[in-house]
Amino acid sequence: MTTTTAPRRPEAPVVADFNHNGFTIIRDAISDDLRQQLLRAAKRLLASDITQGRDRGGDGKDGFRGCLALDHDFLPLLANPNTLPTLVELLSFNIHLLSAHLIALPSGPPKTIRTPNRPGWHRDMYGVAADLGLASTPRMAIKVAHYLTPVTPDCGLTMFLPGSHLNTQPVTIPDGAIDPEGAITPAITGTEAILFENRTWHASGINLSGTPRIALMMQYGYRWLQPVDDPYTELRDDKSLSVVERQLLGGLDRNPDGSLAKGKGAEPLRAWPASSRGPGASRP
Repeated sequence: MTTTTAPRRPEAPVVADFNHNGFTIIRDAISDDLRQQLLRAAKRLLASDITQGRDRGGDGKDGFRGCLALDHDFLPLLANPNTLPTLVELLSFNIHLLSAHLIALPSGPPKTIRTPNRPGWHRDMYGVAADLGLASTPRMAIKVAHYLTPVTPDCGLTMFLPGSHLNTQPVTIPDGAIDPEGAITPAITGTEAILFENRTWHASGINLSGTPRIALMMQYGYRWLQPVDDPYTELRDDKSLSVVERQLLGGLDRNPDGSLAKGKGAEPLRAWPASSRGPGASRP
């Protein structure tokens, strides 16, 4: 799926904010029309009996992994020209999609999660810290979070602890509390995207809005990382997709005859007009 929108060059204040806090906001990342399209597709999936990629959790949370393969109305987010250049700046051109995660957070007081006994604060990419240690875990992936249902003060947006991407120890939460001191909820209206990296400590807010809070989180990481989603083999062969989209869906380092061509799978983003950075891009 091609787009006529010119890639938005990374903005220096946005990049600096990300490097300082471990997350940032890109304003006007999607249009109101696209947001409604995404919400309709999300509601169709959540109302279905599809089990492929279904991701149900505690306290009634529902969702899907790999939702791009389940409804092509999500595809405009894959290589969003308003967010992808900043991802390349913060990581490199050698990236692909790790996960397209649709999450429906039900409304209601916490029962088993987001309680003093289980506050829910975590870093992404479970297992990395266990293998490498908190102090040795690098920036490896970035999530682009879109919130599709109405944003209200009580809808349960994701909370973040600024600067926690540089922590070498787990966050400290006071006795009887569920959030660490200094935790914030970003101020957004709905057409923004929140970018945050794998080391940033975060937790779901508490949704008391009366309706599910639906979000779509697209996670991108280096091509040597194993995706969480099932392989997008069939979708990647769709001739209507751009070469950049095919790279993000897992393009291989292969020549047309099937022989090995080291780095070929990253050629589309390397040659992309908005790709000014290579390996060792902007990161602390």
